[in-house]
Amino acid sequence: MEYVIYFVITIGILVFIHEFGHFIAAKSFKMRVDIFAIGFGKRLFGWNKLTGFTFGELDKDFNGEGNTDYRICLLPLGGYVKIAGMVDESFDTKFANEKPKPYEFRARPTYQKVVVITAGVIMNLLLSLMIFWGANFFKGKQITKTTTLGYVVPNSPADSIGLLRNDKILAVNKKPVNNWGELRSQIFIYTAGVDVDFKIERNGKIIHLKALRSIIPASEENEMFLIPSGIKPAVAAVLANSPAEKAGLKANDIFLKLNGVELYSPKQTTKIISSNKNVSLPLVIQRDKDTLSLAVTPGSDGMIGIQIAQVFTGQVDFETFGFFASFYQGWLDIVKMTKLTFNMLGKVINGDVAFGKVFGGPVKIAQFAAQSANAGISSFLVFLALLSLSLAILNILPFPVLDGGHLIIILIEGIFRREIPIKIKIAIQNAGFAILLLLMAYIIYSDIINL
Repeated sequence: MEYVIYFVITIGILVFIHEFGHFIAAKSFKMRVDIFAIGFGKRLFGWNKLTGFTFGELDKDFNGEGNTDYRICLLPLGGYVKIAGMVDESFDTKFANEKPKPYEFRARPTYQKVVVITAGVIMNLLLSLMIFWGANFFKGKQITKTTTLGYVVPNSPADSIGLLRNDKILAVNKKPVNNWGELRSQIFIYTAGVDVDFKIERNGKIIHLKALRSIIPASEENEMFLIPSGIKPAVAAVLANSPAEKAGLKANDIFLKLNGVELYSPKQTTKIISSNKNVSLPLVIQRDKDTLSLAVTPGSDGMIGIQIAQVFTGQVDFETFGFFASFYQGWLDIVKMTKLTFNMLGKVINGDVAFGKVFGGPVKIAQFAAQSANAGISSFLVFLALLSLSLAILNILPFPVLDGGHLIIILIEGIFRREIPIKIKIAIQNAGFAILLLLMAYIIYSDIINL
């Protein structure tokens, strides 16, 4: 249910922003907008000036007389704005045998049509830009200043490659890396689908280690591939009267060792605790600048009553930006993510990366929306910005049904100064819609089998 709620919230925001762009652009040129819909299919409820707030469908012969019906529809997988005189997702062609009216889309000059059809994409870009601006202005960019490995899990992918603790990674596929963010981007984004060459400094010597892409995990959802020097689990909160409180644990304590095992992640810590019910476990922690030895006994439920967080104890820099500089950085973020998107699309087309690893549908969106929301409002907003940017990129592609497809038709009509026959437009829309439905079905299937 949490996934469903966050999915509806996320899609609702993005669709509203996108369709509002089309709506406000059309209204500004005094075009009639008959419907502003969130969702597709059957009208559940809505409002317009003539009938007020109503449930269910309107009469088939209902004439809004230029008043927009704002509605919520059954399927929350998108939305649309129905502009008079335009062949769109509604497939309404009642106007086909009539002369163009001044308030119709088809009667307007090319530049107005272009503005209206691209306004949705522009609004999505603006939403992304504003969120990235806020992230840069209020938080800045956190830079984890290390590329040195703090721990290598035995029998893990990193271990099988030959990586060792204290290895300092200097470059990935000849691309120098100066911090942990750059290192992860090179491994999981920019070199996706290809084998990896690690340039490493080990005991004062430079060596190279080759890693087959099949060995490297597609993501770090389940377990970290590389563990940076300085990363540790820590106590975020302690429950009253819990085994942790009785042992003397306090918030902000950093775990160093538990039951003789050096710790590096919350998941590893939780596993050790849950596997030793009612057993006294020796524990070494760091509290401020002091190192303390304690003992904690998990209850019969395999818990000690703490909330575990992950902290980095090494050097962290924060790069901050001014009001206007944050807009520039936000634009750079958009350019960077757009290049990355087309780079990944190229890898899918070339067969270097599986389709399901790059594209996600409703299931993945719901998962990531819930995970980002649980991580905090700033995390959710950044996810929203990335998704809004993806929606903008997708919609501007020259494919029938999408805004990019409409744009191509508008430009062709503008060049030849004549309208493409309505029947041809409908045929193009039908073909595009069918392909899009098949693609969506495949994406949902891919989402499910990758759960």
